[in-house]
Amino acid sequence: MKIDSKSKKINKAWLNDHVNDTYVKLAKTEGYRARAAYKLKEIDESLKLIRPGQVVVDLGSAPGAWSQYLRRRFAPAGAASGALNGTLIALDILQMAPIEGVSFIHGDFREEAVAQQLHALLAGRPVDVVVSDMAPNLSGIADTDAARMSHLIELAVEFAVGHLRPEGVLVCKAFHGSGYEQLVKLFKNTFRVVKPMKPKASRDKSAETFLVGVGLKGR
Repeated sequence: MKIDSKSKKINKAWLNDHVNDTYVKLAKTEGYRARAAYKLKEIDESLKLIRPGQVVVDLGSAPGAWSQYLRRRFAPAGAASGALNGTLIALDILQMAPIEGVSFIHGDFREEAVAQQLHALLAGRPVDVVVSDMAPNLSGIADTDAARMSHLIELAVEFAVGHLRPEGVLVCKAFHGSGYEQLVKLFKNTFRVVKPMKPKASRDKSAETFLVGVGLKGR
C-alpha cells in the first residue's frame, strides 16, 4: 500500500509538537485529561468567573479536562478529590470517565430525556456559569466546518438563555473564519458584556478563540 509521504510528514510533525508541548507535559504532571484545562484556567483567572458555591454546567464535557478544572475550583485548596462546594453538571453525547463530585449526563441536551435529568439535578436552581468546549468533527471543508461550529455555538447560547441566572456567564469555544462576526453579534445581542479571548494554551496555528458573555440582556 502506498503511503502519502506529505501526509506522513505532517502527522509526524504534529505528533512531535504535541509530545513536546508545554501544556501537554503540564497536564500529565498535574493530572488533567487534556491540555484544554489550561485554556479555561487562563480565562477564569483573567475574568474571575468561577467561585465556590456556584452551579456550573459543562457542555461537550468529554474527555473531562474542563470539568476537572472546575471541580478543583470548587474544592478547598484546589484538591482533585474530597470535599466540594458547588454543583457541577457535565453533558456530552460521548461517554466520559467519572470525575469525583461531577454529575455526568450522557446524551444530547436537546433531547427530552436528557433535559429531564438536568432538570432533576438543578432542582429549580438557576445556573451561574455555562461552559462549552463543543466542536464538530472537522471535514476539512472550511464553509461546512464553519457552519457546523456556528450551529453548536447557537445551541450553547440558546441553552444559556434558558438556564442562566440574569447575571450569569457563558464561555464558548469558537473558530475565526466564515460566520465568526455573526457569532460575535449574536453574543452582543444576548449578553451585556462580551469578551473574545485567545488563551496562551490555544496553539498559535489554531483558529480557535473563545467568546465570553456576561449578564443576559433583558433580565
